[in-house]
Amino acid sequence: MRVPAAVRWLAVAVLAAAPAAAQAPGPPAASGAVFQPLLADPKEPQFFAAYLWERSPRLAPRLGSVGFGQTIGVANGRTWQVAIAAAVFSQFNLARPTADLMNTDYRVGLPVTYRRAGLTTRVQLYHQSSHLGDEYMIHANAQRVDLTFEAAELLVSQQIAAWRVYGGGEYVFTHSPADLKPGLLHGGVEYRQRGVLVRFGRMATGRLVAALDAKSFQDRRWDVAWSAITGFELADPAARGEGGWRWSLLLRAYTGPAPYGEFFRDPVTSLGICVGLAL
Repeated sequence: MRVPAAVRWLAVAVLAAAPAAAQAPGPPAASGAVFQPLLADPKEPQFFAAYLWERSPRLAPRLGSVGFGQTIGVANGRTWQVAIAAAVFSQFNLARPTADLMNTDYRVGLPVTYRRAGLTTRVQLYHQSSHLGDEYMIHANAQRVDLTFEAAELLVSQQIAAWRVYGGGEYVFTHSPADLKPGLLHGGVEYRQRGVLVRFGRMATGRLVAALDAKSFQDRRWDVAWSAITGFELADPAARGEGGWRWSLLLRAYTGPAPYGEFFRDPVTSLGICVGLAL
């Protein structure tokens, strides 16, 4: 079986990052990562599993969606960080007894982030490629779209008490298919409860979280994809700031162009339950 190019990229990136990550000093303990992961962005490198009820032309009415990803700092100071961000996102048809794999997206990037007080900036170059699942291709007689691209991203976020607002965009500079339009606008708002809502002794602390993420795609005539989450987050009580592990149980809603690579021009509306883990 031929290994996708993105998998080779991901493997090389993680292997290259491992020695540097072990030797480089970690982010400041009081603040955790320089640029915190976006809560509601469906393509943010994170670990999660979701059960979704979908409405779309080609996707299953019940979908399992999983993500395996992490941003690994390889060099950092008190206000900046250079990292490698790698992730795999897959969707499964839960309406079939065999839970056919429908789509997988591979992503690897090189984010550089900088923080000054509550203002944080992330500049990133990343690669993504997408692939249909074999079982789905057989059962649906589907043809793969060769979706592969490299993009440059700029995001700026501002922390205001328990709120965080962010905005920016992306430009796709190498792409297939050839008619893929390059522009993307990206923004959102997040809420993380300050302090602790509930404490489970020395095991964990809990708080409320919510977020709304919006992406406008030039390729879809600037149609907007809305992604919203709300729920409960458990965190390491020994960690300072946003550091340490975090578990989350979230209600997730989405409407707009599909965030699943091979179906990127299909309209999708979904609602589901998501369990997430941040390390």
